[in-house]
Formats: sequence, structure tokens, C-alpha cells
Amino acid sequence: MDTSESSADNGDGRSESEGQAGAARPAATAVPAGRTGPPHPAAVGLTDPADTTAVGPADPAAPTAPADRTDPADPAHDRRNGWRRWAMDTRPLRRPAYRRLWSSTIVTAVGSQLTAVAVPKQIYDITGSSAWVGYASFAGLLPLVVFALWGGAIADSVDRRTLLLTTNTGIAVTSLLFWIQAVTGLGSVAVLMVLLAVQQAFFGLNSPARQASIARLVPKEELAAANALGSTVMQTGLVAGPLLAGALIPVLGLAELYLIDALALCATVWAVHRLPALPPLAAATAAAGRAGLRGIVEGFRYISLHQVLLLSFLADIIAMVFGMPRALFPQLASTTYAPYGEGLALGLLFAAVPIGAVLGGLLSGTFSRARRHGLMVVVAVIAWGAAVTGFGLSSNLWVAVAFLVAAGVADMVSMVFRGAILLSAVTDELRGRMQGVFTVVVAGGPRLADVLHGTAGSALGARTAVTAGGLLVVVSILVLAATMPALRRYSVGA
Repeated sequence: MDTSESSADNGDGRSESEGQAGAARPAATAVPAGRTGPPHPAAVGLTDPADTTAVGPADPAAPTAPADRTDPADPAHDRRNGWRRWAMDTRPLRRPAYRRLWSSTIVTAVGSQLTAVAVPKQIYDITGSSAWVGYASFAGLLPLVVFALWGGAIADSVDRRTLLLTTNTGIAVTSLLFWIQAVTGLGSVAVLMVLLAVQQAFFGLNSPARQASIARLVPKEELAAANALGSTVMQTGLVAGPLLAGALIPVLGLAELYLIDALALCATVWAVHRLPALPPLAAATAAAGRAGLRGIVEGFRYISLHQVLLLSFLADIIAMVFGMPRALFPQLASTTYAPYGEGLALGLLFAAVPIGAVLGGLLSGTFSRARRHGLMVVVAVIAWGAAVTGFGLSSNLWVAVAFLVAAGVADMVSMVFRGAILLSAVTDELRGRMQGVFTVVVAGGPRLADVLHGTAGSALGARTAVTAGGLLVVVSILVLAATMPALRRYSVGA
């Protein structure tokens, strides 16, 4: 359930979040709130040559972060620890490599959203058709799916730093080409869609390697906190980026949005260039060379044999397909909430879930230290479904927005712990392939939801469709948890 876990989907297939160490790299299409996807390629998840603390669970000798040196008898100690239990868990930021990479994503999280606004705006300006904006979203889906699966197999077979350097460069070049076609006034929708498809192919190759590297940056007990930190930056970008784009277009023009994003990506490429090699670990060396169909099949076989992974994917599919009502936001804004102003209502509906996710990230200290990751996923999906149900029953705009904000908080919790399960329950030689499958699930779930909710909304009415979807989420995840206990029983170290 990544409303974030997509910009893997913002409705365009570029994500994700599922929010690891950085912001999502959305596709250059419209970015509806409430589903983010894979993180931005800036979040490469690699260590610095001089960094001896950026060692994940793959290194049993990894040093621990400095302990709190405050005297436990000091009243200030209790006050500080009390605040820490509520505020964002920042333990991973004590590790210089992770801290450096996390900081770099703050800029790219916003920059990627500039392009995500610019492309649909340019397509609509050229065609005058919202249908073409939708077609552009699907233009990147097939290459994303194909290259994410293949990229996962490659990430398990080669030096991940080399793969990240190549793919980040490719993404930066395509962003620069977006700027060139805009500034020259080419005005070709076909060129825009081809560039989008190429960019998604590079992202599909990049995302599994980047996400799989996070577990080698921080120890297992800090994976949930690292996911929360990265996802919070990504969700903040989803809110701030479109607002900044709207303010800059009248001042700088549309083409310059592409250029800003391209420059931010150039900084990312330079950061990757300075990082050391990340070859497969010794235990994974035997997998080298299996980056083709055989490697992909092995990944799916591994999922089928490890129930907790399969169930974590299924939990996200349940939450997103049944419970993501973004396709009905325009209809609700123009009917149920029209008295409040259609424009205001639409903006609030799309912004509410990302705002909730940001709030969840800022308060992640309340949950990121939990060890029963599987149970946290189940509880979060139930909360998501309940909040969506409340949204569907609300005729008051402000009450509806409050329910969507609550849904965003629940989505952040689900995203954090599903990401942690995916990294902790899988050995390093298979993490790339698992992240490839994850990218496909995060990208595809919201698109299925759009079709399902759009059809149901037309047949039953928007509010009825939303309410029924939320109830289906709650019932389905309760049945799943009751009949397949592996997920709710999973904990760190289990």
C-alpha cells in the first residue's frame, strides 16, 4: 500500500515508494496524490569510501551508532527521550553515508515533481485533450514493468554502483532531452511519449539496485526508520513540487522546469560517481551471469516459496486495488463537494493523502521501532480501509479530507514495514529481483484501482464505490491475516 510506496506510483509508474532512502522518481505525467512509488534514483543507497559506519546487516562487524550520552538521572534525559519516542526516528542519519544520500534527495524529490507536472501540462497544451494525458501515463508502464524485472536480475549479478551510475546518467540525459524538445518548440506528443518510455526503462533498471542497496547501508533494526525517512522526503516532494511548479510556470516558463530537474539529476550522477564499488557479496557470486529470464524466474520462485513475501505483496494489492479512490476525486469534487468550490475540493482531495503520509513520517518514532513488522502491516492496512470507508461516507469536505489524511498516515506505516520486510527477509543475492517485483506491484496496483473505481463509480455512484472499496479492504485483510498467519507473525529476526 504505497500511496507514496506510487510515486512506485503517482499514477504514472515512476516512483515508490515505496520510499526507501530517497524521493520517488515519478514518470513525467500527472501526479495524483495518494500513491507514490519507487524512490528517486538519487537515493542510490551506497557507501562512501571514507565511511566506516555505513554498513548494513551484511557486515556482522558493523559498528553501532553512538549511544545517548545524557545522564539517565538528568530530567532532561527523560524529556528528550520522551520527544524521541514521538518524533521521527533519525537513527539512520547517524551513519554518514545514509545521511549524505538522504540529504541529496531533498532537492531531487522536488525537482522530479517539476517534470511530473510539466509533461502532462505540455501534452494538454499541444492536444487540448485529457485523454492524451492519460495515454502518456500508460506509455511508460510497459517499459517500467519489463525493465524493472530485468533490472532486478541484473542488480543481483553485477556491481550495483556501476549499474546505478549508468542508469542515473540515462535518466539525467532524458530529462535534458525533455528540456531541449520544449525549448525548441518541437510540439510533438510522439517525442514526449518516446522520451517518457525511455526514461521509465532507465528507472526500471535503476530502482531495484538502489532499493536493494539500502540493507547494506543500515543494520536490520534501522531499516524501518530508514524507510520512514526516505518516504517522508518523497511525500514532502509530492506536496511541495507541484505547488512550486504552479508558481514557477508563469515566471520561468514550462521548459525551465525540465532544466531544473536535469540539473538536480546531474548532481545525483556526480554523487554516484564518488561512491565505491558494490559488487555482489561472496554468497551471491554464484548468481553472477544469471541476469536473464532464468534469473527473473528464480526470483518469482523464491517469492512463491517464502509466504511472508507473497503475503506482503498481496496486502499492498488489497489496499491499493480496492481502496485507492483517486480516479473518483474529480467526480466527487464536481458533485458532492461542489458547494465548497470544485477547484478547492479537487486540490484538497489530491493533497490530503500525501500530507497524511508526511505527518506519519514526522511522527515515525511512534512506530518505527516496532519489531512485529508483519502485524504492523496488517493493522495499517485495516486503518487504511477504515479511513477510506469514512471518506466515502463523508458529505462534508473537511471531514472527508481528515479521513484521507488519516489514510495517508496509515499508508506511511504500511509502506515502512512492507519495505523493511522486503529487505530483512531476503538475502542480498536476491534483493534486486525482489525489488524489481516490488516496483511492478507498486506501479500496477493504482492503475488497476483507477479502472475498478472508475467503472464502479459510474455504475454505483462515487461515494458508494469508495465506501464499498474501503470495506472490502478491511474484510479482505482480516480474512488474509486469519487464514494466512505468516504475515502477522513475522518480526525482525524471525
